[in-house]
Amino acid sequence: MRARLIAVPWPTVAGTLYITGDADADELLNTDGTALMIGMLLDQQVPMEVAFNGPAKLRARLGRFDAATIAAMDPDEFVAVCCQPPAIHRFGGVMGRRTHALCRRLVDDFDGRAENIWAGAGSAESLYETLRTFDGFGDEKARIFIALLGKRMGVRPRGWKTVAGKFGEATPRSVADSSSPASLAKVREWKKAQKAAKLDKQDRPLAPRAPRPARA
Repeated sequence: MRARLIAVPWPTVAGTLYITGDADADELLNTDGTALMIGMLLDQQVPMEVAFNGPAKLRARLGRFDAATIAAMDPDEFVAVCCQPPAIHRFGGVMGRRTHALCRRLVDDFDGRAENIWAGAGSAESLYETLRTFDGFGDEKARIFIALLGKRMGVRPRGWKTVAGKFGEATPRSVADSSSPASLAKVREWKKAQKAAKLDKQDRPLAPRAPRPARA
């Protein structure tokens, strides 16, 4: 039987993330760990502001926002909410099911609050390992999320910069570095320069794209 976690409050000073362009949506991200984690989950193959606006869209459609409410819904019903125009993601079905599974896991293992994931982590390495057990959190996403927690939310478990890797540095390379319109613009400019240089977010050469098969 797992040890019951004691729910801890979000830091008394709200986070400093600026990402959606909507003050209310950003406030939700800066004051609710579950919203922040879902935004991070959705941050793939869509613009960052679209991904991180997902939790605010869900709150507006459900009338409230918490993991227990989402987890209690029928998965197909929840996916329908996610796919309602404008959808929370270009792949609303897949990402809706991942979001539902994430909330179910939070309810089952973390008393329904993402904050308890990092509250119960003795180190950033432990936090990284736990994040990797969530569907959709690969190596890079887990490291970016640790950087986001450290830089924007004041959640800094032992060794967080080391585990965050490149994303813990000062270079504006991810959502973790966006705290204002100006800093968000710097992140976008950096990403554009990286693409032109054929480098990825961690300064590694991009793998060449496989050629398309010739038409018959």
